[in-house]
Amino acid sequence: MIVNEKIRAREVRLISVGGEQLGVKSKSEALRLAEQANLDLVLVSPNAKPPVARIMDYGKYRFELQKKDRESRKKQKTVSVKEVRLSPTIEQNDFDTKLKNARKFLTKGSKVKVSIRFRGRAITHKEIGRDVLEKMAHATTDVATVIQHPKMDGRSMFLMLAPISDNKKNK
Repeated sequence: MIVNEKIRAREVRLISVGGEQLGVKSKSEALRLAEQANLDLVLVSPNAKPPVARIMDYGKYRFELQKKDRESRKKQKTVSVKEVRLSPTIEQNDFDTKLKNARKFLTKGSKVKVSIRFRGRAITHKEIGRDVLEKMAHATTDVATVIQHPKMDGRSMFLMLAPISDNKKNK
């Protein structure tokens, strides 16, 4: 924001502390009025014709903006992505353990990336890996939605799951 003497415009449309318009004033007159009120002249809309300036306490205004910014960052939710690795030839008990971990991550609000790494000749049977991923997706349908269906990437196959949001659960 452009403040006080840094304002280049010759005339400005002036807005007082209370918010009422004082009309178009010269820069020097606007600065004098701001000084009399012991406040700053702040250019609010520099692209308007004539530019709009407001008489306000700039330090307090900046503090309020920083306060709002901090509050919005507190309310921000960071989503982490957890990974669960499977094998195409996974046994049922191992699958159940991985499923339990995936469910735990999803209930805590994290996204889950389920991956299968094909080793050696196992890559010739991609359908086995796809079936395992589909089984995982089907087993987590009550707590998750599939963001990305099974997809090959090099020697690995991935599936992305996201937790079902609270508003979708209520419907």
